[in-house]
Amino acid sequence: MESTISIVIVDDHQLFREGIKRILEMEPTFEVIGIGSNGEEACQLAETLKPDVFLMDINMPIMNGVEATERIKAIAPDSKVIILSIHDDANYVHEVIASGASGYLLKEMESDALIEAIQVVAGGAAYIHPKVTGKLITEYRRLSTLQEGSEVAHVEVGSDETGDSPFTALTPREREVLQLMAEGRSNKAIGDSLYISEKTVKNHVSSILQKLVVQDRTQAVVISIKNGWVKIS
Repeated sequence: MESTISIVIVDDHQLFREGIKRILEMEPTFEVIGIGSNGEEACQLAETLKPDVFLMDINMPIMNGVEATERIKAIAPDSKVIILSIHDDANYVHEVIASGASGYLLKEMESDALIEAIQVVAGGAAYIHPKVTGKLITEYRRLSTLQEGSEVAHVEVGSDETGDSPFTALTPREREVLQLMAEGRSNKAIGDSLYISEKTVKNHVSSILQKLVVQDRTQAVVISIKNGWVKIS
């Protein structure tokens, strides 16, 4: 039996809070134990409830989500924070992650993606909305080009120059999953594309992370792009 994930929702829009709460209450392993409307209330809830996951808006009155995340991590270091935002700018993501958050979601996300993100973050990994991941990848490539100049070599997906990199340990199916991860697809979307179950996708992702010796899918994508193991248009 799966353990229950306790969640606190913090957003200054009541209708949005109620809508998210209804979605989460349909998941049997989730328990919403607190509701807040600003960052200050989030910090108070961190002291009293210490939930597994905070689901928190970035733009709120009194105290915004970034500042609240920093304080929450000091008050309840074991609590994970997922930031909700309407902004898909990579700069927002960098600021949020630097503050201690483990996830960044756009408010336009589907309910399946929200549930998946909470499960991933509660499990100790990071989750960034696929649309934002694409922009982070673009920014990473731009910075890499600036740092390395025109001597950066590109290796086609499925190939490997050294012959002994972690990529060679991946199965053909895992390489397909890794490519789709790099394209910013969720586990559900990957499963639909490859005609396999979402549970099977999760198993492949876990195996990929283990073989590449990384902690989360974002790190897996970044290292794969850097080494030319995937193709990004």
